[in-house]
Amino acid sequence: MSHVFPRHTKAEPPVATRGDGCYIIDKNGKNYFDGSGGAAVSCLGHSDPDVTRAIKTQVNQIAFAHTGFFTSEPAEDLANHLIDAAPGSLDRVYFVSGGSEAMEAALKLARQYFLEKGETSRHRVIARRQSYHGNTLGALATGGNQWRREPFAPLMIETSHISACYEYRGRRDDETAFDYGQRVANELETEIERLGPENVMAFVAEPVVGATAGAVPPVDGYFKRIREICDQHGVLLILDEVMCGMGRTGTLFACEQDDVAPDILCIAKGLGAGYQPIGAMLCTRAIYEAIQDGTGFFQHGHTYIGHPTACAAALAVFKKLQGGVADRVMPMGRKLDAALKDAFGQHPNVGDIRGRGLFRGLEIVEDRGTKAPFAPARGINKALKKAAFEAGLICYPMGGTIDGVQGDHVLLAPPFIMDDAQVDEVTGKLNQAFKAVF
Repeated sequence: MSHVFPRHTKAEPPVATRGDGCYIIDKNGKNYFDGSGGAAVSCLGHSDPDVTRAIKTQVNQIAFAHTGFFTSEPAEDLANHLIDAAPGSLDRVYFVSGGSEAMEAALKLARQYFLEKGETSRHRVIARRQSYHGNTLGALATGGNQWRREPFAPLMIETSHISACYEYRGRRDDETAFDYGQRVANELETEIERLGPENVMAFVAEPVVGATAGAVPPVDGYFKRIREICDQHGVLLILDEVMCGMGRTGTLFACEQDDVAPDILCIAKGLGAGYQPIGAMLCTRAIYEAIQDGTGFFQHGHTYIGHPTACAAALAVFKKLQGGVADRVMPMGRKLDAALKDAFGQHPNVGDIRGRGLFRGLEIVEDRGTKAPFAPARGINKALKKAAFEAGLICYPMGGTIDGVQGDHVLLAPPFIMDDAQVDEVTGKLNQAFKAVF
């Protein structure tokens, strides 16, 4: 009998015993291609010798030192590497243990920044519908996915949600992609004015929407307009790159492709590549100096922030990404996109194939012409996940794509080290799953 509290009490997952490159092997010897990197985590696969060596070396020196008393060389080195590569005026790094912690820290820092500046009424957060920013209560309240939010709504801070930049569902026939992006971006200004600019502290968004909508990229010009609106009203722009960052979309920071830089940026998942739990919040020099020149103390913290072993692992990961591995993402992403379009571009139940780099989504529909989704009761996403897993493919199907209730999609986020033959393996095994379900 297991005493582990699992994600789902009515499922009995196999026991993972070994990792080998892009594959996870269970105790029965079955190989699974990790086509979603777990949850867009395992960018280097599961057996990178350089990362494991870095972990062992650090553990042999010092595994943990509490940041209330010490800093560490891995944390200092990793922060330097991140800031050297970061866009805009990002200047400081606050290390945490994962994406939800990073987003929670970002929200609290945004609030304290305005307190330090004397703008004490600024507390409201604006985000987008169908977003996901983490499972801690502040991050969950910021996210716009109704299915995740509803059970815990009485515990949450009040947050405003505007339209996502979701071209497949949102763009009208009579408007260009650019005009559509400007229209939905301008919803931010309308909401700021409704709340009163003096009350709004931050707008939060994923540059490329991940789990809840399936690798939805913005249209050109959308985030530039968002940045303009934030600057005009003194609102902080917080970008959540927990899933889409660290090379996943083809650049180290996803926002680089939209030619914008945030005031606060959050990363995790690919930062540690699964070898250690780690995330980070990056902020601008102006935000840091408001704390430094004010109280001097960020009123936040967790026991394992700046964990030396986690930072050593992430530093090894980051060096590999910068050393050439991340350069594979764009060309391999184009190959995966072409293979998906070849295999599913005319499939009667695939409405859209989208994404950037090795971050790809397929939106499932009952009718391509009308874009009508399957009834949620059909459980299409669950059936696809099960059928793909049986075929030896780990992917990330989800429901509620459209509004938290309706819609299904499959998210793919394979390791950056995948090769051409494995592109065919992914599409082949996904095709097996589609045949089994449809």
